[in-house]
Amino acid sequence: MSRPTIDLPYTLDVLVRLLDTPSPTGFTERAVRGIEEELRALGITPARTRKGALTWEVAGSDQRHVTFSGHVDTLGAMVKHIKRTGRVTLSALGGYDWATVEGEDVRVHTQSGRVVTGTVVNIRQSTHVHGAALRTLQREQSVMEVRLDEPTWSADETRALGIAVGDFVSFDARPRVTPAGYVKARHLDNKAAVAVFLGVTRALREHPPTATTAFHVTTYEEVGHGAATGIPPHTDELIAVDMAAVGENQQSSEHHVTLCVADSGGPYDHALGNRLRASARRAGVALCVDIYPYYASDGTAAWRAGGDYPVALIGPGVDASHAYERTHTDALVATGALMLAHVRDED
Repeated sequence: MSRPTIDLPYTLDVLVRLLDTPSPTGFTERAVRGIEEELRALGITPARTRKGALTWEVAGSDQRHVTFSGHVDTLGAMVKHIKRTGRVTLSALGGYDWATVEGEDVRVHTQSGRVVTGTVVNIRQSTHVHGAALRTLQREQSVMEVRLDEPTWSADETRALGIAVGDFVSFDARPRVTPAGYVKARHLDNKAAVAVFLGVTRALREHPPTATTAFHVTTYEEVGHGAATGIPPHTDELIAVDMAAVGENQQSSEHHVTLCVADSGGPYDHALGNRLRASARRAGVALCVDIYPYYASDGTAAWRAGGDYPVALIGPGVDASHAYERTHTDALVATGALMLAHVRDED
């Protein structure tokens, strides 16, 4: 009997819409509402935690309870200071290098609801003005600023636009799906996983799982405490689903799903990892295995908060993580296939 798979066109449609919805850490309401609307269209009523995370469940036929955790919050920034020139400086939300956001278009989300666009530039951006000083400039917070797309040349003029210290700033995702099946965008970390969650949920509605399957979408992962609360209390296994970092000396691939066996928080649960390996074999899913020394996940946050369950980490391979990222539809399908196989396999 053939195994259920995710509907790829549906999953990609959800993914692009999510990517086009700004959701830097702390400013995720629109994205969470969009997921809620999608779930209701599937006939599922989700629940919110008081912290703002979203949880839903598909009932299974046995006593096993599996929870998949992912996050919808992304890298972003907040207005730190309004300069006398009218430009603004930023305070980073999440762990990225300033060089990876230079030249990016942004949106400043003011308290009034007005959105002011701009671009991240450095204080010596023009090579015709600064020459070699541009090339030797160390990209760091102190030299980066937002050039606003409004006629403002003073702090007072910028404040008159409604911009204030503490306003959230989102980086434009610029999503693209290429004819060869590559998906390019900022914030595939971790909207790719959330889109797969919805694809898996849709498949489970048509082909119910054996394990009761919960999904927990957090909103503070990029700052380290997303899944510290809110994991369903009956969870027997927690599987964090996040990007798998692709690069030199890594095993992860843009075309595959990866099992991360250890990261900066240490090793994940060996037995649960082996059960996922077995699920991959039964489903015919090629599984990469990798270690990320500069990485942490919602699974680590849940464990550090006292979670009493085994934790594993899987995800689609993503190139150029925390920059302008890329994955392939193969990896999205493989991640969904592994999740579906795991909740339909008997232990």
